[in-house]
Amino acid sequence: MQPPAPRPCSSCPYRRDVPSGVWDAAEYEKLRAYDLEIASQPPGLFQCHQTDADSGLRRMCAGWVGCHRAELLGLRLALVTGRISGETFQAAVEYHSPIPLFSSGAEAADHGQAEIRHPSLEAVQAITKIGRRRTDLV
Repeated sequence: MQPPAPRPCSSCPYRRDVPSGVWDAAEYEKLRAYDLEIASQPPGLFQCHQTDADSGLRRMCAGWVGCHRAELLGLRLALVTGRISGETFQAAVEYHSPIPLFSSGAEAADHGQAEIRHPSLEAVQAITKIGRRRTDLV
């Protein structure tokens, strides 16, 4: 998996300027687990939502690393198991988002889930754009 992009994607659930309701409630719920103590976090890397799950162009979510930084079990495990290089690990740990992010996974999830039943026009447009980009979504 590649290091995070220079900026979180336009539909990143961690971005403060992304409308509520773009992603499924379960996708937002995943964000809360990364606020837990490191030993209790999910062990995998969190991939950017703009890329197909099995794509060779997969990147770590820039919002995920920008919000949680080195306090991520998945990031540490990926380094020690060789899933990512030391350079990729360092890029993630040192990443600073040029776009304002929520301060926690819970804050991002709360925002994202707030209008999930009645998304705004802006959210619907983001959903449509994602649907055109991703080939692995039903």
